Amino acid sequence: MDRAPGDMKTVRITEDVYAYLLAQTDPPTPVQARLTERTRGLGGPSVMQVPHEQARFLTLLALLTGARRIVEVGTFTGYSTLALAEGLAPGGRVLTCDISPEWTSIAREAWVEAGVADRIDLRIAPALETLRGLPPDQEIDLVFLDADKAGYRAYWDELVPRVRPGGLLLADNTLFGGDAARPDAGGNALAIREFNAHVRADRRVESVLLPVADGLTFARKRRPLGLPQGAYGGHP
Repeated sequence: MDRAPGDMKTVRITEDVYAYLLAQTDPPTPVQARLTERTRGLGGPSVMQVPHEQARFLTLLALLTGARRIVEVGTFTGYSTLALAEGLAPGGRVLTCDISPEWTSIAREAWVEAGVADRIDLRIAPALETLRGLPPDQEIDLVFLDADKAGYRAYWDELVPRVRPGGLLLADNTLFGGDAARPDAGGNALAIREFNAHVRADRRVESVLLPVADGLTFARKRRPLGLPQGAYGGHP
């Protein structure tokens, strides 16, 4: 796509700009602050926690969509799960998938402390196994992918048919530090680059890749052809 000079309007994020950005966001709750500190104590793996502003975005999206059924692939220590649970409609549930009892034990404690544990269904098993076992007639309102990058495409293809028309799918790390933009990308960056191409070509959804944190793909499932606005089930 041709781009004219000045088209790129994304602000360069310096330390000062980032501090200002965070100041415009509701601060972490005491539970979130403690969870962040405990996650930092894990050392290197702590980079897998979503930043606070992204967590707030997830909460707002859940609230805006009136989400009652959310599926998350990749729990880690549960910061994003907590954010999604806080945005659920009354009676809603977050199903979250992970394979680490160690990291998710930290998550469980935070969810109990925050009073949202009863809204979360944690499944410790390979995510595809969990997803393939979901009831075929139970439509999903919102999906968040933040797990092994090589598995993104398989998770996507398993979940898109289960998302209600008008429902949302989000995928994290879709810039992968900028490496996904490289034609010679390899490893996880190549897996993300191929996933991005798959999403871009997927006519079941309309999507955009946003420069949020490490890249956030935001997609909305299209209505079936010939079905008028408001004629499908679920929420508007």
